[in-house]
Amino acid sequence: MRIFDTERLRLRPLKVGDSQEVEELAREYDVSKSTLTIPHPYPEGSAKDFIEKVLDSEKRGELFNFAITSKETQNLIGMINIKLSGRHSRGELGYWIGKPFWNIGYGTEAARAVLEFGFNDLNLNKVYAQAFKETPGSWRIMEKIGLKYEGTLKQHVYRFEI
Repeated sequence: MRIFDTERLRLRPLKVGDSQEVEELAREYDVSKSTLTIPHPYPEGSAKDFIEKVLDSEKRGELFNFAITSKETQNLIGMINIKLSGRHSRGELGYWIGKPFWNIGYGTEAARAVLEFGFNDLNLNKVYAQAFKETPGSWRIMEKIGLKYEGTLKQHVYRFEI
């Protein structure tokens, strides 16, 4: 079980017991529009199934997923993962932060810890992330942790109207 403590956060394994907090944070439209996979409206009761799928993916070695929690309150703040491509020794960083916790630096703090984990523990050759152009907060996180802009994927994915 991997647990990382940063200055203000604890990154710990996600558990089915987190489903209510995940739903509360993920049902916010501004959160869902910043991700590729969070539906809007968020279906009641679906976080449990989502978490079970994540846990299965972890067992298969496809990703490492962490609940981002406050060290002080232990409350869920968001989620972060690194999806692995073993063939190419790279990982894709993905994250979301609940709207009440935006602009406090939690995303950067968590992303920096998982980036270090990717390079230092997983020995990855490359860690990258992607974001919609309409999510400047995600872009700032990537810049702050040292990721470099490599290009724009025009019409690469379709997401509901933003």
